Amino acid sequence: MQLDKLTNKDLGQLFPIIISEPMTEWVDLFNTEKNEIENVIGLNSIIRIEHIGSTAIPDLKAKPTIDILLEITDNANENLIIDSLKSLNYHYISKPENPSPHMMFVKGYSSHGFQGQAYHIHVRYIGDWDELYFRDYLIQNPDIAQEYASLKLQLAKEYKNDREAYTGHKTEFIRRITDKARSCSKI
Repeated sequence: MQLDKLTNKDLGQLFPIIISEPMTEWVDLFNTEKNEIENVIGLNSIIRIEHIGSTAIPDLKAKPTIDILLEITDNANENLIIDSLKSLNYHYISKPENPSPHMMFVKGYSSHGFQGQAYHIHVRYIGDWDELYFRDYLIQNPDIAQEYASLKLQLAKEYKNDREAYTGHKTEFIRRITDKARSCSKI
């Protein structure tokens, strides 16, 4: 199945926005997947693998998708990464508007809807840390995390079958918090 060929309407019908209660298993699912990724790509191409997104934030309601930041070296072979992740049943989502190495991989999706646990891998070079700033700020500021949860619940009701609108309407909040986090970060 070619997910990147589906329209936004098709994606919304197949994969509606569902917000779940926090699950302690999300950390274990990430760690298991991290080990699999390290095994197929090899540590020479990887700087680090981090659990990002809402499932990485304790006690936060979230879409039950495990988001993973895969930070790669400057000399990593992108074709090898694509082939390696395909061997773990990931689909490569081509995003021509995002320059290399901004690559996106997804798993847990089929032409019939969700299939098992959903994962998203966001591939970046070192230093592209916006997701880390955002994650760490929400972990350190539970009141802001709950504000974010409320926003997501509201948007999930309003845009249940429009993933693009759901994501787009979170952008201002995410940018504002990320900018604030970056200004006080020690990374």
